[in-house]
Amino acid sequence: MANVKYLFQRVMNMNYKAMWEKISSIRKKTGRSRLAIFRDMKDCAVKYGAGYMDYDLFEMYNLTDQQRDTYLTRGRNNALVVKYNDKAYTGQFDDKVQFNTLFGAYLHRDWVPVTGENREQVIAFLSKHEVFMAKPSRGSCGWGIEKLHTQDFPSLDALYDHLVERAPNLELEQVLEQHPQVSAIYPGSINTVRMVTIRGKHGKVYLVTAMFRIGNGKFVDNFNSGGMVAPMDPQQGVVIDRALDKAKNLYENHPATGTPIKGFHFPDWDKAVDMVSQAAQVIPQVGYVGWDVCFTPTGPCLVEGNPFPGHDIYQLPVHTPDKIGIMPRFREIEAEEQSNG
Repeated sequence: MANVKYLFQRVMNMNYKAMWEKISSIRKKTGRSRLAIFRDMKDCAVKYGAGYMDYDLFEMYNLTDQQRDTYLTRGRNNALVVKYNDKAYTGQFDDKVQFNTLFGAYLHRDWVPVTGENREQVIAFLSKHEVFMAKPSRGSCGWGIEKLHTQDFPSLDALYDHLVERAPNLELEQVLEQHPQVSAIYPGSINTVRMVTIRGKHGKVYLVTAMFRIGNGKFVDNFNSGGMVAPMDPQQGVVIDRALDKAKNLYENHPATGTPIKGFHFPDWDKAVDMVSQAAQVIPQVGYVGWDVCFTPTGPCLVEGNPFPGHDIYQLPVHTPDKIGIMPRFREIEAEEQSNG
């Protein structure tokens, strides 16, 4: 029933012009008729919860039914969110001030909200940090984030006046220093690892997958903001393939530094796994989370947690030459949970 409801909502809100453009693009690649592609899209939507964007992104037109069934689609991802995450608690992840307060033990950096009523606290923070990050307290994909320097303003009072214009939707954070080995790949942004966990009904935490997110020309590493992604072995903490950007360019080495990407082994990986496993217990009502983890000289720390982890970057065609998605890992977890009663 949940899947039927989801499909109905998608049909009602679908951008049919964009869908037709995707169909035309796929027709040029495959030589199949538009009608045949549309029918196949419809079948994938019903069977696997895949919208037209999933169909194109995962190149489902090149997959067998058995292969298609291994992909985590948007519909299936939505079902996992509904199953594991109580809406009454997800707002504590979406609001960075609430998140930083609850997960302070794992941040390892200074921060302060800009409320419009805490001038002394903000000035004290600015006095301590000449360079800092200004982030919307609610937002995603790296949008609205600024890296500011106190020296660019005539005084701290002038800087405060600039910042308070965005209150209360603003918080300031100390700039993280990433591990020199990670920085060697690209020093222009904090390069994070997205670690996805599921907390089972008895409290066991499973690490589902991990992706290395790397900046490329901007101070954020988000894939949708110009960054690139590379898949990892979540058990070993090793990058297992090349990095890909949204324009589908592949990189053996980072274009800005020439540093190899594939084969990189993250320092303190076991500590990072332990950290997200502990963090997953803080709000047990939200059991399916994508954690963005930074690796610093003194160990891993949390950047943020996402109660609606994306499903796209983990199973891109170039990273799945065997044409197998990550759904088998979720089924493995489900089977273990069922066997444990």
